[in-house]
Amino acid sequence: MSVATTPTLRQADERLIRLTPSAGVKVKALAERETQGRFLRAAISGGGCNGLSYKLRFVGESKEGDILVNSAGVDVLVDPKSALYLRGTVLDYSDKMIGGGFKFSNPNAKASCSCGESFSL
Repeated sequence: MSVATTPTLRQADERLIRLTPSAGVKVKALAERETQGRFLRAAISGGGCNGLSYKLRFVGESKEGDILVNSAGVDVLVDPKSALYLRGTVLDYSDKMIGGGFKFSNPNAKASCSCGESFSL
């Protein structure tokens, strides 16, 4: 008989990643509609026009080593590797017809593309 274990979850504060109030409201509304899980996973992956790109998705549970940040009433999960690139990032949301959507403000990025979805160090 195997015993299920709960992944180790480290707690961090908004110095890792911070959602603005408008981003928090939008994420909560999307989470209710999508019903994929209660956590927002923020990650960095290779790709995009500048080499690294931001990924956001809803997940139902954490993974081993994940870091949990509660910001604007949202539980955000970040894996340890992505945390190195995201430290200090602010996620904002605008509902403007032109230029609206989620926007990352990352102090670690040396360059970013015009769409704001990828960056380089």
